[in-house]
Amino acid sequence: RTTLRRCLGYSFVGFYFSAITPSATGGQPAQIYCMTKDGVSAAHGTLNMLLLSICYQVTLLLFAGAAVLMFPWVLRDTGVGMILLLAFGVLVNGALTAGMLCLMFLPNAARRICAWVLSLLVKLHLVRDKAGATEKLERPMAHYRSGAECLRRNPTLPFRLLACSTVQLAALFSVPFMVYRAFGFTQYGVLELLGAQALLTLAVGSLPLPGAVG
Repeated sequence: RTTLRRCLGYSFVGFYFSAITPSATGGQPAQIYCMTKDGVSAAHGTLNMLLLSICYQVTLLLFAGAAVLMFPWVLRDTGVGMILLLAFGVLVNGALTAGMLCLMFLPNAARRICAWVLSLLVKLHLVRDKAGATEKLERPMAHYRSGAECLRRNPTLPFRLLACSTVQLAALFSVPFMVYRAFGFTQYGVLELLGAQALLTLAVGSLPLPGAVG
């Protein structure tokens, strides 16, 4: 068991380290570290971050897809450079989401893929201790499989997490609209700027730059 106050603290840690690490990758490991310091097992912390990551990525892709369908001019007017960045963001986020789902629900396929990647790294001499690396891979894969069991026992959990992610991202993406209106501008509505912010987040969130640079 944990408290709402502690969970808010974990979230603050995640936002901070995501802002200062390349591709915003440091937030979740920092959150898991803080959880373990509070007595939460690393397996449960990893599962927590896994489920949140999947729902966040899916929600972000849905927001961006809805923006393209509702306001195609936003994408058209951004220029070729932004379109390329957006395509890169879609590929990275889609691959991450598919990979996490594969690890959870297709453990045998995930094991074969990981074994193939590991063999390739050994041939390239990037990994020397294949047995040790395989053993290290087995632990996180077991955590992913426990995530699948958790979802089977709690079938409504993904939908509740998706709802929470939708509210969270809607609030976050609405901040530029508030600033826009504070300057006295009225040409664009909240949905248009919310959609533009969703596309921008998807386009720059995966770049190998500190997260806040986006």
